[in-house]
Amino acid sequence: MNYQIFSDGACDLLKEYTEPNNVHVVPFYVSFDGDNYVKEGIGISHDEFYRRMAEDHEVPKSSLPSTIDYVEAFMPYIKQGDAIICMTITEKFSGSYNSACLAKEQVLEDYPDAKISIIDSTLNTMSQALLVYTAVELKKQGKTYEECVDLIENVKTTGQIFFTVGSLEYLIKNGRIGKLATVAGDKLGIQPIIIMKDGDICFGGAARSRKKAKAMTVSQLQKFFNKNEIDPKDYLFLIGTGFQLEEAAEWQKEIEETLGIKAENIPSRIGTAIGCHTGPFPMGCAILKKII
Repeated sequence: MNYQIFSDGACDLLKEYTEPNNVHVVPFYVSFDGDNYVKEGIGISHDEFYRRMAEDHEVPKSSLPSTIDYVEAFMPYIKQGDAIICMTITEKFSGSYNSACLAKEQVLEDYPDAKISIIDSTLNTMSQALLVYTAVELKKQGKTYEECVDLIENVKTTGQIFFTVGSLEYLIKNGRIGKLATVAGDKLGIQPIIIMKDGDICFGGAARSRKKAKAMTVSQLQKFFNKNEIDPKDYLFLIGTGFQLEEAAEWQKEIEETLGIKAENIPSRIGTAIGCHTGPFPMGCAILKKII
């Protein structure tokens, strides 16, 4: 049985990757005025989005894909008899997973034999990108629909992100981290280090400068592999940023040299829906265990 790979827009994969690899993305929505929402990737570029936050100090909002969005995305492939594997952002961050599940129920009412697997990735942005990438590679290897679903469900628990942001302001405004940490960060000019695992985020430390924050983030990566006696070469790595592309490239080299690995070259960029929560200066490294 042929199957199609779907993800919501939280995977932050660029068209340079999704189009040639036949990945179908159901986008989030973003707004700067709270009333007029546009689909992510339409109507505003990455650069303009981050500039408006960094220079104009505007606070954007995001909105999840609707059930109808998913139904409309699924139906052309259901009608031609294809199965669907759809990976969504962690359910702890968004109702996107629930929208996709409701869409599945609606589709099955008219097509009861359709094969649709909705997977709560428990991940976000670059780690979700690595999960989608893994599904694509499994399909290329000839894995069946059932095999691909089982392997993705098993490997998703190994995904993590180690990242820093300019401040905790946007995370607290969107209810992503404790108020006490935010107040300290805002008052003291602290650059936070944050770790996302098991579908949620936790405070991993803080530094007084961007340079030190990135160094501490690398240290957290090292600590994870050393503490668990894991070889970094057994993992996929992907660096993510909003619009600090040169900074990200230099940081990637540092991580590669420190850990003795080579990060994946997957066209991706932290998108506008995720950027609403991280603010204008996100920088992170995602990892996922290799199964391909």
